[in-house]
Parts: sequence; structure tokens; C-alpha cells
Amino acid sequence: MHFLLIGYMFLFIDRPFEVWPWLGDLRVERVYMLFTMAVWLVYPGKRWLPNPQHWAYAAFAAAVVGCWAMSPWMDQAQPKVEDWFKIVVFYVLLVTTVHDEKGLKRMVVGFLAVMGLYLLHSFREYLGGKHTFRMGIARMVGVDTTLGDPNSFGASIVFALPFVAALWRSGFAGKWGKLALTGYTGLSALCILLTGSRSSLIGLVVWGLIVILGHRRRWLWLSLALAGAPVAFVALPGSLQNRFETIINPDVGPENAKTSGEGRIQGLLMGFELWGRSPLTGVGPGAWRPATKADIESHSLYGQLLGEMGTAGAVTFAAVVGCFVWNFRRVRAIRRTHPEWRTELVGQVPAAVAVALFLLLFMGFFGHNLFRFSWLWYGGFLIIARHCLERRVREKQSAPVVWDEAVEVEEPAAEREAVPAGWTWHK
Repeated sequence: MHFLLIGYMFLFIDRPFEVWPWLGDLRVERVYMLFTMAVWLVYPGKRWLPNPQHWAYAAFAAAVVGCWAMSPWMDQAQPKVEDWFKIVVFYVLLVTTVHDEKGLKRMVVGFLAVMGLYLLHSFREYLGGKHTFRMGIARMVGVDTTLGDPNSFGASIVFALPFVAALWRSGFAGKWGKLALTGYTGLSALCILLTGSRSSLIGLVVWGLIVILGHRRRWLWLSLALAGAPVAFVALPGSLQNRFETIINPDVGPENAKTSGEGRIQGLLMGFELWGRSPLTGVGPGAWRPATKADIESHSLYGQLLGEMGTAGAVTFAAVVGCFVWNFRRVRAIRRTHPEWRTELVGQVPAAVAVALFLLLFMGFFGHNLFRFSWLWYGGFLIIARHCLERRVREKQSAPVVWDEAVEVEEPAAEREAVPAGWTWHK
């Protein structure tokens, strides 16, 4: 079952049926998911992991349906709603069939392997001449059309990077695995630079700073990063150098690049305007373009949330984020009690999800990522990791005390008097 889920990850991310249209005619994704759901129905190990985050997702899903039903642009918004509920279905399959650390490791490694194939496929196509010409420069794109836009493609890369750090720190990857992770990180950085996406570059830098500042040799790595940044910048083509320089000096780029940057602010302001028109349900999920008559999306998570889903969406989305934080606090309490688990993958996955959540919220100022798969997939990873850690705690607490006269240990003072004569305490 787990490998079927990883296979769907590949279909969802790389989307080969969008690269080769004849696969799309065969409805490969739909057939594969229907088969996976049929296997799930007879899968003997499925069960529901109790967690309040399920209810938060359910409330947000209800808000999506309600806001869509109230939208004057239901027909135009229907594809977005359908695509999002496909992600919900995968989430249900994930949290009902993955319950142990082995399964969690398999899913995280599988996710990064799929992302690695996606990057390699996209880079190969870029070398073959596939790109888009926008903002006066040639920009790398993903092989798919759904999330293949330079900004969306770069964001997908950034949001996956925290799991690279989790695998590295856990030591789960081993020597050759760390070599593969190094290559993956290098390819990720190269692809982000070639997209010309300023928001993705900022996200990459922020992720790098988080990793460096969490290292015990942070000043050494920070110095190396500062020394290497100018070298990487000079190695870029002049057009990309000019593009990224507009981050700090908008006047050096073309007028459309400056307008694009200002469009993020406009997206937020327009979201407030749409919210004022329909404060309860907004204009409907996926109805931004028909409602605003704009050629582009909001480029703002917060403008998108308020404009498309109004107060109903804002409240339920806040509940989702709040449940993320609540789960983080529960996991942190366990890690404090058992610090030896921090270096294991089951202890690193929640930290990776926390960094990914921060990046999603931070880069939400530059991009409309409200219906991105990351919110649900990463939430599933967090719920499973917390379940595994809590099961460890229960098993440790229920471990029986064994009396052994052959092993000398320091017994707790409270149990010293209960030791039979001639015996020593041993657990």
C-alpha cells in the first residue's frame, strides 16, 4: 500500500500525462487512484489516527465547498476545487495506512525520491530547450503544466528542502545517502536559480539560514555561505544576475519586473477589497481571475484566502495552522523528555514540517499557495510522527521491571526498599 501511495506522489508531482498527452487520454491518474482506493478498501491494517488536525482539515474542506457553492463563478472554479479534493483523498489514504516509523521513513524518502526525479526530468527538458520567456529572460519551468510555472516550480523545490535536512541529521541516509542528498540540494539550488524566481530564491536563502543557524559550527558555515554567494551570482548569465538584483534594487530591471513585484502588494489589497464585497464566503475558491478580470493570480496567500474564501476560509485556515502548532508543542514536549530521540528520523520529521510550515507562511507574502498539496501532505507526516513518538512513550512507560541478581545497577530510591533480600534492581 505504501508503494502505491509513493507511485501516486510521482503521478501527482511529475504528472507524465501532462508531458505526453496520450497518457492523459488514458486517464492514467484517475485509473491509478481508483485502483489505489480499491486496494485501500481491502487493506487490513488501515485505521484512523486520532488527532484534532483532522477536524481542522474537515472544517476547511467544508468551507471550500460552501464558498464554492455560493460563488457566482462556480463553473470556472470547479477544476480548482476538484483538484484540491484529490489531495484530500490522498491525505486520508496516507493517515489511515501509515502508522509506524518504518512506513513514515518510507514515505519521506519516497517523497524526496519523487522530487529528485521531477527535478532531473525538468532539468533534462531545460537542457533540451524547454523554457518560458518572461520578464525579459529565459526561465526554467517544470515539466508539468499544473505547477510547472517558474514561481510554482521554484516554490515546490523550496518547500521540500526541509526534509533533506531531516534525513541528513537523522543519519538514516548513510554515507551514500548523504552524497545523494548533497547532489539533490545542489540540483535544487541550480533549478531555483534557473527559474529566475525571486521569491523562490528568497525562500532558498531563508531555508539555508535556518539550517546554518541550527548547526553547532554556524559561524563557519555562515562565512562559507557568504563567501560562496558572490561566486554563484557571478556564474549566472547576465540576464539572471539582473533579474535577482531587482530584489534589492527594482530600478535596474525592466518595468514589468518592477510591476510584478508591486503586484504582490496589489494582490493583498485586492483580496481585502473582495473580502469587503463578500465578507462571509468571498468570491469562491479558484475564482480570482474571473472575479477580478485579472490576467494573473493574486500572488499572495493572504489576499487569496480573504478574497476567495472570506471569513469562513480565514477562520478554518487559522484552525489548520493552529493545529500544526499544537502538534508541534506536543512533539516538543516529548523530545524534551527523551532528547535521545531528536536525532532519529521520527524526531526530525516534525522539525522539518515546522520549517516547511514557516516557509509556506513566509512565502505566502509572495505567492498564492493556499491550495498547494504541501499543507495536507506535510500535516499527514506530522500526525504520523507524533503518533509514533507517543507510542514509544507508552511502550517505555509500560516496560516491566525485571529483578536480576546478576546485574548491579543504581536503583531508584523509591524502589530501594522493595527489592527482595539478596537481589538488585534492574530494568
